[in-house]
Amino acid sequence: MSGWQTHTGKAVALPLAGVDTDQLIPARFMSRPRDAGYGDYLLHDLRHDGDRKKPDFPLNRAEAQGASILVARRNFGGGSSREAAVYALADAGFRVVVAPSFGDIFAGNAVNNGLLPARVSPEDGDALLAALESGPQEATADLHARTISLCGITAEFTLDDAQVEKLVNGWDDIDVTRQHAEAIAAHRAALAADRPWLWPRQD
Repeated sequence: MSGWQTHTGKAVALPLAGVDTDQLIPARFMSRPRDAGYGDYLLHDLRHDGDRKKPDFPLNRAEAQGASILVARRNFGGGSSREAAVYALADAGFRVVVAPSFGDIFAGNAVNNGLLPARVSPEDGDALLAALESGPQEATADLHARTISLCGITAEFTLDDAQVEKLVNGWDDIDVTRQHAEAIAAHRAALAADRPWLWPRQD
């Protein structure tokens, strides 16, 4: 997974609160192989009326195609812990989701997959959504500055240093552990020397 520091792309509004992981990727689509992609099923039941796409749903509009920044309302990604919700967003081309709050597990999964969960204040969230009322606009996310810039608005978002480090370097939790490989090996060797009875006998 490649890391990034700034991302500029088309921002689209999804002015809904409480969009949970069951809505982001309905369970019946999760039997699909990961390498086949989940993007087509992002928000499937909200975007469709039976087999027909709802033409007025924000992500179905022609001007929203190619968007990579999603601006939503509070409690985005709550519900079940399914990581496939993040896969669906990433496979659909999104790199950033902006909202006043996120489900904790969703936010962790997002960072581990290179997707920024940018938590902004409710006031800034409302301002960004208002700026998108006329349609999608270009926006920039800056990880080091922790800002989202859109239509003259610069909103600060919350993200801890460890999460920024993961996104910048393209790391997940395993990659973070690997950065301490030498220290882990040294500790293991010292422990083996001090307490050999912890290790199985090599007969």
